[in-house]
Amino acid sequence: MNLLPIRGHPSNMEFKLVEKKKDSITVEIVDADETLIYPIIHELLQDKNVEDARFLTGHPQLDKAVLVVKVKEGKPQAALKKAAKSLSNQFQEARQLVEKQLG
Repeated sequence: MNLLPIRGHPSNMEFKLVEKKKDSITVEIVDADETLIYPIIHELLQDKNVEDARFLTGHPQLDKAVLVVKVKEGKPQAALKKAAKSLSNQFQEARQLVEKQLG
């Protein structure tokens, strides 16, 4: 399994690849922070090549939270990376705006 820690985030959220198919991936999210997950899903669903993106939590004590990304074309992991990069750029622009206007 691949571990991709998100550095600098207080919850130390980790992504673990559970299943990889030609048109979809399922990623377990350890210590999932929904304030980050839902914007990623929103960004994924803006991509014309993404057919579906879902965050499944199940029972909090019995099930592990997973993100499922299914694409019409292309690679699902590329769509996820693209969504994360887009969000990063949006937050960077917001930070620059705040720093410029508030000093």
